[in-house]
Amino acid sequence: MHILVMGAGVVGVTTAWYLRQAGHDVTVIDRQTQAGVETSYANGGQISVSHAEPWANPAAPWKILKWLGRPDAPLLFRFRMDPAQWRWGLRFLAECTSARAAYNIRQMVNLGTYSRACLQALRKDTGIEYDQLAKGILHLYTNEKEFHRAQGPARIMRDLGCDRQVIDAVRAVDIEPALKPAQARLAGATYTSEDESGDALKFTQALARKAAEAGVVFRYGNEIVGFDQSRDTLLGVQTICDGRHQTLRADGYVLSLGSFSAPMARKLGLSLTIYPAKGYSITVPVKNPQAAFSVSLIDDEFKLVYSRLGDRLRVAGTAELSGYSRDLNRVRCQAIVRRSAEIMPEAGHWDRAEFWAGLRPATPSNVPYIGKSHFRNLYLNTGHGTLGWTHSCGSAAAIADIISGRKPAVDFAFTNLNNR
Repeated sequence: MHILVMGAGVVGVTTAWYLRQAGHDVTVIDRQTQAGVETSYANGGQISVSHAEPWANPAAPWKILKWLGRPDAPLLFRFRMDPAQWRWGLRFLAECTSARAAYNIRQMVNLGTYSRACLQALRKDTGIEYDQLAKGILHLYTNEKEFHRAQGPARIMRDLGCDRQVIDAVRAVDIEPALKPAQARLAGATYTSEDESGDALKFTQALARKAAEAGVVFRYGNEIVGFDQSRDTLLGVQTICDGRHQTLRADGYVLSLGSFSAPMARKLGLSLTIYPAKGYSITVPVKNPQAAFSVSLIDDEFKLVYSRLGDRLRVAGTAELSGYSRDLNRVRCQAIVRRSAEIMPEAGHWDRAEFWAGLRPATPSNVPYIGKSHFRNLYLNTGHGTLGWTHSCGSAAAIADIISGRKPAVDFAFTNLNNR
Protein backbone atom coordinates (compact mmCIF):
# COMPACT_ATOMS: atom_id res chain seq x y z
CA MET A 1 0.00 0.00 0.00
CA HIS A 2 0.92 3.64 -0.35
CA ILE A 3 0.85 5.26 3.10
CA LEU A 4 0.99 9.01 3.71
CA VAL A 5 2.44 9.97 7.10
CA MET A 6 1.50 13.41 8.41
CA GLY A 7 4.38 14.76 10.47
CA ALA A 8 8.18 14.51 10.31
CA GLY A 9 9.05 14.58 13.98
CA VAL A 10 10.66 11.61 15.68
CA VAL A 11 7.33 9.73 15.74
CA GLY A 12 6.49 10.43 12.10
CA VAL A 13 9.98 9.56 10.83
CA THR A 14 10.16 6.29 12.79
CA THR A 15 6.67 5.45 11.53
CA ALA A 16 7.84 5.99 7.96
CA TRP A 17 10.92 3.83 8.56
CA TYR A 18 9.02 0.84 9.94
CA LEU A 19 6.33 1.10 7.29
CA ARG A 20 8.99 1.07 4.58
CA GLN A 21 10.69 -1.89 6.22
CA ALA A 22 7.31 -3.66 6.10
CA GLY A 23 7.22 -3.18 2.33
CA HIS A 24 4.90 -0.18 1.95
CA ASP A 25 5.41 2.83 -0.29
CA VAL A 26 5.63 5.80 2.06
CA THR A 27 5.34 9.57 1.71
CA VAL A 28 5.95 11.92 4.67
CA ILE A 29 4.66 15.49 4.66
CA ASP A 30 5.52 18.30 7.06
CA ARG A 31 5.15 22.07 7.08
CA GLN A 32 8.78 22.53 8.12
CA THR A 33 11.77 22.46 5.76
CA GLN A 34 13.42 19.46 7.43
CA ALA A 35 12.71 16.66 9.88
CA GLY A 36 12.62 16.98 13.66
CA VAL A 37 12.70 20.75 14.12
CA GLU A 38 9.67 21.18 16.37
CA THR A 39 9.11 19.10 19.53
CA SER A 40 11.98 16.73 18.65
CA TYR A 41 14.46 19.61 18.33
CA ALA A 42 15.80 20.03 21.87
CA ASN A 43 13.96 17.65 24.14
CA GLY A 44 15.38 15.91 27.20
CA GLY A 45 17.21 13.28 25.18
CA GLN A 46 16.27 10.27 27.31
CA ILE A 47 15.08 6.76 26.45
CA SER A 48 13.46 6.47 29.85
CA VAL A 49 11.28 3.42 30.44
CA SER A 50 11.65 4.25 34.14
CA HIS A 51 10.02 7.68 33.65
CA ALA A 52 6.62 6.02 33.42
CA GLU A 53 4.77 7.52 36.36
CA PRO A 54 2.05 9.69 34.78
CA TRP A 55 1.56 13.31 35.71
CA ALA A 56 -1.97 12.31 36.70
CA ASN A 57 -1.51 10.52 40.02
CA PRO A 58 -3.11 10.83 43.48
CA ALA A 59 -0.62 13.50 44.60
CA ALA A 60 -1.00 15.69 41.51
CA PRO A 61 -4.15 17.75 42.35
CA TRP A 62 -2.70 19.00 45.64
CA LYS A 63 0.64 19.82 44.03
CA ILE A 64 -1.05 21.78 41.25
CA LEU A 65 -3.05 23.76 43.82
CA LYS A 66 0.16 24.46 45.74
CA TRP A 67 1.89 25.62 42.58
CA LEU A 68 -0.91 27.95 41.40
CA GLY A 69 0.46 31.46 40.95
CA ARG A 70 4.08 30.32 40.87
CA PRO A 71 5.54 31.23 37.45
CA ASP A 72 8.38 28.72 37.98
CA ALA A 73 6.11 25.81 39.02
CA PRO A 74 7.11 22.41 37.55
CA LEU A 75 3.54 21.88 36.28
CA LEU A 76 1.70 25.10 35.55
CA PHE A 77 -1.88 25.58 34.37
CA ARG A 78 -2.57 28.98 32.83
CA PHE A 79 -6.33 28.86 32.62
CA ARG A 80 -7.81 30.11 29.36
CA MET A 81 -11.27 30.46 27.85
CA ASP A 82 -10.50 27.35 25.88
CA PRO A 83 -13.00 24.46 26.01
CA ALA A 84 -10.28 22.01 24.88
CA GLN A 85 -8.11 22.95 27.87
CA TRP A 86 -10.99 22.54 30.33
CA ARG A 87 -12.00 19.17 28.86
CA TRP A 88 -8.40 18.05 29.12
CA GLY A 89 -8.18 19.25 32.73
CA LEU A 90 -11.32 17.39 33.76
CA ARG A 91 -10.07 14.18 32.16
CA PHE A 92 -6.73 14.72 33.89
CA LEU A 93 -8.44 14.84 37.29
CA ALA A 94 -10.32 11.63 36.46
CA GLU A 95 -6.95 9.92 35.81
CA CYS A 96 -5.57 10.87 39.23
CA THR A 97 -6.86 7.83 41.12
CA SER A 98 -4.48 5.12 42.31
CA ALA A 99 -6.14 2.53 40.07
CA ARG A 100 -5.91 4.67 36.94
CA ALA A 101 -2.31 5.67 37.68
CA ALA A 102 -1.30 2.01 38.10
CA TYR A 103 -3.06 1.08 34.84
CA ASN A 104 -1.35 3.91 32.95
CA ILE A 105 2.06 2.98 34.37
CA ARG A 106 1.54 -0.53 33.02
CA GLN A 107 0.74 0.79 29.54
CA MET A 108 3.78 3.05 29.46
CA VAL A 109 6.23 0.50 30.87
CA ASN A 110 5.08 -2.16 28.41
CA LEU A 111 5.35 0.23 25.46
CA GLY A 112 8.62 1.73 26.71
CA THR A 113 10.35 -1.61 27.21
CA TYR A 114 9.31 -2.77 23.76
CA SER A 115 10.30 0.54 22.18
CA ARG A 116 13.74 0.53 23.77
CA ALA A 117 14.38 -2.95 22.37
CA CYS A 118 13.20 -1.77 18.92
CA LEU A 119 15.59 1.19 19.07
CA GLN A 120 18.50 -1.03 20.06
CA ALA A 121 17.76 -3.38 17.15
CA LEU A 122 17.45 -0.46 14.73
CA ARG A 123 20.75 0.97 15.93
CA LYS A 124 22.45 -2.39 15.44
CA ASP A 125 20.99 -2.83 11.97
CA THR A 126 21.71 0.68 10.68
CA GLY A 127 24.79 1.81 12.62
CA ILE A 128 23.03 5.10 13.28
CA GLU A 129 24.85 7.57 15.59
CA TYR A 130 23.22 10.26 17.73
CA ASP A 131 25.46 10.93 20.79
CA GLN A 132 23.92 7.87 22.42
CA LEU A 133 24.92 6.65 25.87
CA ALA A 134 23.69 3.42 27.44
CA LYS A 135 24.59 4.14 31.07
CA GLY A 136 21.17 4.07 32.65
CA ILE A 137 19.05 6.73 34.33
CA LEU A 138 19.18 7.91 37.95
CA HIS A 139 16.08 9.48 39.53
CA LEU A 140 17.37 11.71 42.32
CA TYR A 141 15.45 13.11 45.29
CA THR A 142 16.39 15.95 47.63
CA ASN A 143 13.07 15.74 49.47
CA GLU A 144 12.48 12.81 51.84
CA LYS A 145 8.72 12.80 51.26
CA GLU A 146 9.17 12.71 47.47
CA PHE A 147 11.69 9.88 47.78
CA HIS A 148 9.30 7.84 49.92
CA ARG A 149 6.39 8.48 47.53
CA ALA A 150 8.48 7.33 44.53
CA GLN A 151 9.02 3.87 45.96
CA GLY A 152 5.45 2.70 45.24
CA PRO A 153 5.57 3.45 41.48
CA ALA A 154 9.11 2.01 41.34
CA ARG A 155 7.80 -1.24 42.82
CA ILE A 156 5.01 -1.39 40.21
CA MET A 157 7.59 -0.86 37.45
CA ARG A 158 9.82 -3.64 38.79
CA ASP A 159 6.83 -5.98 38.81
CA LEU A 160 6.33 -5.11 35.13
CA GLY A 161 9.93 -5.88 34.23
CA CYS A 162 11.48 -2.40 34.45
CA ASP A 163 14.37 -2.86 36.86
CA ARG A 164 14.11 0.45 38.73
CA GLN A 165 16.10 -0.13 41.91
CA VAL A 166 15.78 2.00 45.06
CA ILE A 167 19.23 3.09 46.29
CA ASP A 168 20.74 5.44 48.86
CA ALA A 169 22.73 8.63 48.27
CA VAL A 170 26.11 6.89 48.63
CA ARG A 171 25.25 4.37 45.92
CA ALA A 172 23.91 7.17 43.68
CA VAL A 173 27.24 8.99 43.87
CA ASP A 174 29.09 5.75 43.17
CA ILE A 175 27.06 5.41 39.95
CA GLU A 176 27.40 9.08 38.98
CA PRO A 177 30.32 10.87 40.70
CA ALA A 178 29.16 14.23 39.33
CA LEU A 179 26.52 14.17 42.08
CA LYS A 180 29.20 14.36 44.81
CA PRO A 181 28.63 18.11 45.48
CA ALA A 182 24.95 17.37 46.14
CA GLN A 183 25.39 14.13 48.14
CA ALA A 184 24.56 15.68 51.51
CA ARG A 185 21.27 16.94 50.08
CA LEU A 186 20.15 13.66 48.51
CA ALA A 187 17.39 11.80 50.31
CA GLY A 188 17.89 8.85 47.97
CA ALA A 189 17.56 7.78 44.37
CA THR A 190 16.36 5.08 42.01
CA TYR A 191 18.43 3.62 39.20
CA THR A 192 17.47 1.85 35.97
CA SER A 193 20.62 0.52 34.33
CA GLU A 194 19.01 -0.38 30.98
CA ASP A 195 17.73 3.10 30.14
CA GLU A 196 19.62 5.27 27.65
CA SER A 197 20.08 8.78 26.31
CA GLY A 198 20.86 10.51 23.03
CA ASP A 199 20.11 13.47 20.80
CA ALA A 200 16.60 13.04 19.38
CA LEU A 201 17.19 15.64 16.65
CA LYS A 202 20.34 13.89 15.40
CA PHE A 203 18.53 10.56 15.50
CA THR A 204 15.46 11.86 13.66
CA GLN A 205 17.42 13.54 10.89
CA ALA A 206 19.83 10.61 10.46
CA LEU A 207 16.93 8.16 10.26
CA ALA A 208 15.11 10.43 7.79
CA ARG A 209 18.17 10.28 5.52
CA LYS A 210 18.30 6.50 5.76
CA ALA A 211 14.55 6.29 5.11
CA ALA A 212 14.94 8.48 2.02
CA GLU A 213 17.74 6.20 0.79
CA ALA A 214 15.36 3.27 1.28
CA GLY A 215 12.71 4.93 -0.89
CA VAL A 216 10.60 7.04 1.50
CA VAL A 217 9.55 10.33 -0.12
CA PHE A 218 9.73 13.41 2.11
CA ARG A 219 7.70 16.42 1.03
CA TYR A 220 8.64 19.36 3.22
CA GLY A 221 7.00 22.79 3.24
CA ASN A 222 3.51 21.25 2.98
CA GLU A 223 1.01 22.87 5.32
CA ILE A 224 -2.11 20.76 5.87
CA VAL A 225 -5.29 22.82 5.51
CA GLY A 226 -8.03 20.20 5.18
CA PHE A 227 -9.14 16.78 4.00
CA ASP A 228 -11.21 15.08 1.34
CA GLN A 229 -13.42 12.43 2.89
CA SER A 230 -16.38 10.23 2.09
CA ARG A 231 -18.27 8.80 5.06
CA ASP A 232 -15.80 6.34 6.63
CA THR A 233 -12.94 6.82 4.19
CA LEU A 234 -10.22 9.47 3.98
CA LEU A 235 -9.71 10.34 0.30
CA GLY A 236 -6.91 12.89 0.44
CA VAL A 237 -5.01 15.53 2.39
CA GLN A 238 -5.29 19.14 1.24
CA THR A 239 -2.05 21.11 1.55
CA ILE A 240 -0.45 24.39 0.54
CA CYS A 241 3.14 24.26 -0.67
CA ASP A 242 4.91 27.34 -2.06
CA GLY A 243 1.53 29.04 -2.30
CA ARG A 244 -0.01 26.27 -4.39
CA HIS A 245 -3.00 24.26 -3.20
CA GLN A 246 -2.84 20.54 -3.85
CA THR A 247 -4.47 17.33 -2.65
CA LEU A 248 -2.21 14.40 -1.80
CA ARG A 249 -3.76 10.95 -2.05
CA ALA A 250 -2.76 7.54 -0.71
CA ASP A 251 -4.27 4.21 0.28
CA GLY A 252 -3.77 4.84 3.99
CA TYR A 253 -2.88 7.77 6.24
CA VAL A 254 -1.12 8.13 9.61
CA LEU A 255 -1.70 11.18 11.82
CA SER A 256 1.52 12.05 13.70
CA LEU A 257 1.30 15.82 14.05
CA GLY A 258 2.13 16.11 17.75
CA SER A 259 0.11 18.78 19.55
CA PHE A 260 -1.49 19.80 16.26
CA SER A 261 -3.07 16.36 15.86
CA ALA A 262 -6.09 17.37 17.95
CA PRO A 263 -7.18 20.47 15.97
CA MET A 264 -6.45 18.65 12.71
CA ALA A 265 -8.51 15.63 13.82
CA ARG A 266 -11.44 17.93 14.63
CA LYS A 267 -11.64 18.76 10.91
CA LEU A 268 -12.52 15.09 10.46
CA GLY A 269 -14.99 14.99 13.34
CA LEU A 270 -12.57 13.11 15.62
CA SER A 271 -12.09 14.21 19.22
CA LEU A 272 -8.59 13.52 20.54
CA THR A 273 -7.92 14.55 24.13
CA ILE A 274 -4.49 16.01 23.37
CA TYR A 275 -3.37 19.41 24.65
CA PRO A 276 0.01 21.12 24.22
CA ALA A 277 2.20 21.04 27.32
CA LYS A 278 4.93 23.57 26.69
CA GLY A 279 8.25 22.24 27.90
CA TYR A 280 11.53 24.08 28.23
CA SER A 281 15.13 23.06 27.85
CA ILE A 282 18.59 24.52 28.17
CA THR A 283 21.69 23.32 26.33
CA VAL A 284 25.12 24.32 27.62
CA PRO A 285 28.73 23.42 26.83
CA VAL A 286 30.49 21.10 29.25
CA LYS A 287 32.66 23.14 31.61
CA ASN A 288 34.61 20.49 33.53
CA PRO A 289 34.49 17.00 31.97
CA GLN A 290 35.33 15.41 35.35
CA ALA A 291 32.44 17.23 37.03
CA ALA A 292 29.94 16.66 34.21
CA PHE A 293 27.50 13.75 34.39
CA SER A 294 27.39 10.96 31.84
CA VAL A 295 24.63 8.93 33.48
CA SER A 296 21.29 10.53 32.63
CA LEU A 297 19.44 12.04 35.58
CA ILE A 298 15.85 12.84 36.48
CA ASP A 299 15.12 15.35 39.22
CA ASP A 300 11.55 14.29 40.02
CA GLU A 301 10.87 17.05 42.53
CA PHE A 302 11.55 19.75 39.93
CA LYS A 303 10.42 17.66 36.91
CA LEU A 304 13.79 18.07 35.16
CA VAL A 305 15.81 15.59 33.10
CA TYR A 306 19.55 15.81 32.45
CA SER A 307 21.36 14.22 29.49
CA ARG A 308 24.96 14.28 28.29
CA LEU A 309 25.11 14.83 24.52
CA GLY A 310 28.79 14.65 23.63
CA ASP A 311 30.37 17.93 24.70
CA ARG A 312 26.95 19.43 25.53
CA LEU A 313 24.63 19.12 28.50
CA ARG A 314 20.86 19.18 28.02
CA VAL A 315 18.48 19.91 30.89
CA ALA A 316 14.78 19.85 30.05
CA GLY A 317 11.47 19.77 31.81
CA THR A 318 8.56 21.58 33.39
CA ALA A 319 5.18 21.71 31.71
CA GLU A 320 3.04 24.75 31.04
CA LEU A 321 -0.51 24.27 29.77
CA SER A 322 -1.21 27.64 28.20
CA GLY A 323 -2.28 27.02 24.62
CA TYR A 324 -0.16 26.87 21.48
CA SER A 325 2.23 29.74 22.19
CA ARG A 326 5.93 28.85 22.03
CA ASP A 327 7.11 32.12 23.56
CA LEU A 328 9.93 31.72 26.06
CA ASN A 329 9.07 32.43 29.68
CA ARG A 330 12.37 33.68 31.09
CA VAL A 331 11.35 32.96 34.67
CA ARG A 332 10.91 29.28 33.83
CA CYS A 333 14.15 29.20 31.83
CA GLN A 334 16.12 30.70 34.70
CA ALA A 335 14.54 28.25 37.15
CA ILE A 336 16.12 25.40 35.15
CA VAL A 337 19.50 27.15 35.13
CA ARG A 338 19.30 27.84 38.86
CA ARG A 339 18.47 24.26 39.84
CA SER A 340 21.11 22.80 37.50
CA ALA A 341 23.84 25.05 38.86
CA GLU A 342 22.74 24.24 42.39
CA ILE A 343 23.03 20.46 41.90
CA MET A 344 26.22 20.34 39.77
CA PRO A 345 27.86 23.78 39.77
CA GLU A 346 31.01 22.85 37.80
CA ALA A 347 29.40 20.53 35.25
CA GLY A 348 28.44 23.09 32.62
CA HIS A 349 28.73 26.71 31.58
CA TRP A 350 25.32 27.48 33.04
CA ASP A 351 25.71 31.17 32.23
CA ARG A 352 25.86 30.30 28.52
CA ALA A 353 22.56 28.44 28.31
CA GLU A 354 20.76 28.21 24.99
CA PHE A 355 17.03 28.28 25.73
CA TRP A 356 14.28 26.44 23.87
CA ALA A 357 10.58 25.75 24.29
CA GLY A 358 8.46 23.17 22.47
CA LEU A 359 4.93 21.83 22.61
CA ARG A 360 4.57 18.28 23.89
CA PRO A 361 1.36 16.53 22.75
CA ALA A 362 0.01 15.47 26.15
CA THR A 363 -2.94 13.22 26.88
CA PRO A 364 -4.47 13.36 30.39
CA SER A 365 -3.25 9.81 31.10
CA ASN A 366 0.16 10.25 29.38
CA VAL A 367 -0.78 7.18 27.29
CA PRO A 368 -0.58 7.90 23.53
CA TYR A 369 -3.09 7.19 20.80
CA ILE A 370 -1.79 4.32 18.69
CA GLY A 371 -4.08 2.41 16.34
CA LYS A 372 -6.93 2.73 13.91
CA SER A 373 -9.40 5.61 13.91
CA HIS A 374 -13.08 5.57 12.97
CA PHE A 375 -12.00 5.99 9.37
CA ARG A 376 -11.13 2.66 7.81
CA ASN A 377 -7.83 3.99 6.34
CA LEU A 378 -6.75 6.59 8.92
CA TYR A 379 -4.39 5.54 11.70
CA LEU A 380 -3.18 7.41 14.77
CA ASN A 381 0.31 7.55 16.23
CA THR A 382 0.29 10.65 18.38
CA GLY A 383 -0.15 12.07 21.88
CA HIS A 384 3.15 10.78 23.30
CA GLY A 385 3.67 13.75 25.63
CA THR A 386 7.09 13.82 27.28
CA LEU A 387 7.91 10.29 26.10
CA GLY A 388 7.81 10.68 22.33
CA TRP A 389 11.54 9.90 21.99
CA THR A 390 11.22 6.95 24.38
CA HIS A 391 8.14 5.46 22.69
CA SER A 392 8.83 6.39 19.07
CA CYS A 393 10.35 3.17 17.74
CA GLY A 394 7.91 0.89 19.57
CA SER A 395 4.80 2.81 18.57
CA ALA A 396 6.07 3.01 14.97
CA ALA A 397 6.75 -0.74 14.83
CA ALA A 398 3.29 -1.39 16.29
CA ILE A 399 1.42 0.89 13.87
CA ALA A 400 3.32 -0.67 10.96
CA ASP A 401 2.14 -4.09 12.15
CA ILE A 402 -1.46 -2.88 12.48
CA ILE A 403 -1.47 -1.37 8.98
CA SER A 404 0.09 -4.55 7.61
CA GLY A 405 -2.61 -6.71 9.20
CA ARG A 406 -0.35 -8.22 11.86
CA LYS A 407 -0.78 -8.35 15.62
CA PRO A 408 1.77 -6.07 17.34
CA ALA A 409 4.32 -7.75 19.60
CA VAL A 410 3.63 -5.46 22.57
CA ASP A 411 0.95 -5.77 25.28
CA PHE A 412 -0.64 -2.35 24.98
CA ALA A 413 -4.21 -1.00 24.96
CA PHE A 414 -4.34 0.14 21.34
CA THR A 415 -6.62 3.00 20.47
CA ASN A 416 -10.35 2.62 20.50
CA LEU A 417 -11.77 6.11 20.29
CA ASN A 418 -15.01 4.94 21.84
CA ASN A 419 -13.38 4.55 25.26
CA ARG A 420 -10.65 7.22 25.35
